[in-house]
Amino acid sequence: MRLALRLGLGLLALVLLFSAIYQVNETEQVIITQFGRPVGAAVTRPGLHVKLPLIQEIHRFDKRFLEWDGDPNQVPTRDKRFIWIDTYARWRIVNPLLFFQRLRDERGAHSRLDDILDGEARTAVARHDLVELVRSSNRPMSGAEDMDSLAGDVNLTIKTGRPEISAEVLSAAQKRVTDLGIEVLDVRFKRIGYVEEVRQKVYERMISERRRIADQYRSEGQGEASRINGERERELKSISSEAYRKAQEIVGRADAQAARIYAGAYNQNAQSREFYSFMRTMESYQESFNPETALILSTSSDYYRYLSRGGR
Repeated sequence: MRLALRLGLGLLALVLLFSAIYQVNETEQVIITQFGRPVGAAVTRPGLHVKLPLIQEIHRFDKRFLEWDGDPNQVPTRDKRFIWIDTYARWRIVNPLLFFQRLRDERGAHSRLDDILDGEARTAVARHDLVELVRSSNRPMSGAEDMDSLAGDVNLTIKTGRPEISAEVLSAAQKRVTDLGIEVLDVRFKRIGYVEEVRQKVYERMISERRRIADQYRSEGQGEASRINGERERELKSISSEAYRKAQEIVGRADAQAARIYAGAYNQNAQSREFYSFMRTMESYQESFNPETALILSTSSDYYRYLSRGGR
């Protein structure tokens, strides 16, 4: 009997000991409640800790950055363009006691963040035009990435871009969660897209814009081709004219030299003159006669005398 009593008391002591000692990890922070009410400050130091057994309960909360991922929402912009926005955020628990009193757990925090972040995102989008949401800066956009052309705002200079709008949502959300024991660290637009009703119009405008750019490139190419062809023709005429001029100069110099040679040979003596006359007459015969030529010449003609026998 005494042995059983001792065993029972020992077992009870072990149960009380194990229920009184708890461990806190490096990534955790703990709130102790007694009959549902918080007792003392939050336990944030890692290691073993002691509480009252059985009547006190521990509630663990994460110290790390936590994720909030919102649902896609259809929102109108200031210029009356309906778009889908999909946002996400990072947050953490900075006051576990206040967090427990106001939100109880992470599920309650996510429900509260749904209201706060979705509402602030809608408000921020409604205060800005579409081009401010799809652009981050005023840098020139290439044809492949120019989303602004879809909205007809290619040359529009923006003062507020997507990062600034995200910062507006973050600032407004931080002011609303100060009494919840949490801190919103960052808010971003994960995705921005057109609603289905206007998507086809967007595609048509995109096709029209690309065709306009293609026509512009084609027109510039044709103009450049015409310019190159014109220069080629001008250079070809210049080269041909210069070559003809040089050829005529060469022919002229050759004719002059030949004339000097003929004149020199002709004036040397009577035999040379006779030989020159004979050669020139032979050349004229070759150029003037063919098998169908018929000539009527006088026997006393100088032109005939070389055709007669003996040349006399």
